[in-house]
Amino acid sequence: MEDKSAKEKITIKQIFGDHWSKFKQLKWHTIPEDMRESVEEAVQKMLGCGDPKNGYTKSMCTECGEEKIVGFTCKCRFCNPCGKVYIENWVNKQVESIIDTSHRHTVFTIPEELRRRVYWNRKLIKDMSDRAAGIIEHWYKKQSQKKEYTVGIITVVHTFGRDMKFNPHIHALVTEGALDKFNVWKPVNYIPYAYLRKAWQKVLLDLMKEKYGQETKMRNLINMLYHRYRNGFYVHAETRMTDARGAAQYIGRYLARPAIAEYRILSYDGKKVRFWYEDHKTHKIIELELDVLDFMGRLIMHIPQKYFKMVRRYGLYRRDKNNQAQKVVSLWNYVRTKNILKTKTFKTRKLNWKERIIKEFGENPLACSKCKNEMELWEIWHPKYGYIYDITRDAPEVKEDGRRKGLDGHTVRRRETRGVLQLSLQTM
Repeated sequence: MEDKSAKEKITIKQIFGDHWSKFKQLKWHTIPEDMRESVEEAVQKMLGCGDPKNGYTKSMCTECGEEKIVGFTCKCRFCNPCGKVYIENWVNKQVESIIDTSHRHTVFTIPEELRRRVYWNRKLIKDMSDRAAGIIEHWYKKQSQKKEYTVGIITVVHTFGRDMKFNPHIHALVTEGALDKFNVWKPVNYIPYAYLRKAWQKVLLDLMKEKYGQETKMRNLINMLYHRYRNGFYVHAETRMTDARGAAQYIGRYLARPAIAEYRILSYDGKKVRFWYEDHKTHKIIELELDVLDFMGRLIMHIPQKYFKMVRRYGLYRRDKNNQAQKVVSLWNYVRTKNILKTKTFKTRKLNWKERIIKEFGENPLACSKCKNEMELWEIWHPKYGYIYDITRDAPEVKEDGRRKGLDGHTVRRRETRGVLQLSLQTM
C-alpha cells in the first residue's frame, strides 16, 4: 500500500477500515472482556458514518434537477467529526446550567503504577470521580463549621495523555464559592495544594486497598507509593475561569475529544503510522511511529463502556440543587455589582447541521453544485423504518408555475413567522 502522507488527508476511519478484522484476530485479547461489545459497536458506527446504506437524506434542486444524497452521521464520540459536534452541543447545553461565578479547573492524576489496574477494571473510574469530588466537598464543609457549605462540582473522565497511552485522570470544574444552609452565597477561591495532594493520595489508595487489599502485591505497592510520593499524588489546580461559557468550553474539550486529531498523523503506508505530539513537560514536538495495530490499540483503549457516565455532577450541580443555586448567585452578583445583566439566564440554541457546516466551512450544504439554488429536501430513508419522508407522497402537489397545490385543490403559500416555517392555505 502506498504512503498517503502527501497525497491526501489520512483519516482514522480509513486506517480502521483497512485493518479492523486483522486487529480482532491478533489483538482482541488486549481489550478487557467486558469492554469488547462497546468497542465493537463504537468502531462499527464510526466505519458506517455517512454511508447511505445506513440511512440518508436526498435533496433535489427544483431549478436544474441536480440530486444530492447525504448519509446519516453516526453521532459516536469515537468518530472524529461526530465527536466535535458532540462537544459543541454539550457545551451549549451546559452553559444553561453553569452557575455564573468563577470556577477552578482541577486535575487529579493517577500514578503510573496504578494505571494497569484501572485499565482492566473500568468501574474504578466511577469510584475515582466520586472520591475526587468527596475531598473537595469535605474541605468546604470543614471550613463552614455549622453553616454546612455546599459547593458545585462537575467531573469529566479523561483516559489518555498526549502520546495516547492509557493515562486516566479526573478533571473537576469547581465553583469558587458555596451556598450555606441559609442559602447565602459565600465566595471561596482557594483550596490548599498540600491538602488536595495528600487527600487524593489517601482516598485513591484506600480505594485500591478496598478492591485488592487481599493481594500481598497490592499491599506492598500501596506502602511503596506512600513512601515514594511523600507529598501526595500530583494535583493541578491553577487554571481559573471567570465566566460560565468559558468554564463549559474548557471542561467540554476533554469530554469527547478524540485521542488524536487527524492533522497530527504524518504518514500511513498500510503497515505503520507516524504521528506527532507536544511533550507536556518540555513542550517539544515529538514524532512517534507505531505498527498500525498498536496505533489502533492506543485509540480503542479509550472508548468508554456503553452507558458509562463520562460526566458526573455533585453538590450545587445536582439537578435538585442547580436552579436554586443559579438564582442565589445571580442575586448575589446583582447586589455586588448592581449589574442587571448578571441576573440573566444563559440560553443557547443548538445549531442544526446546515448551520454547523456554514459556520465551519462558510458554505451552504444545500446549495446546488451546478446552479447554486438552494436544494429542497426530497426524501429521508432509514434501513429499519424505510422511507420516513417522501416529497411525492408527503408534500403538497407542485404546479407547473412553481406554486404548491394541496390535496384539497387549494394553493399552498409559504411564509416565515418568528423563524418558524408555516404553511397557510389561500383560496385561488
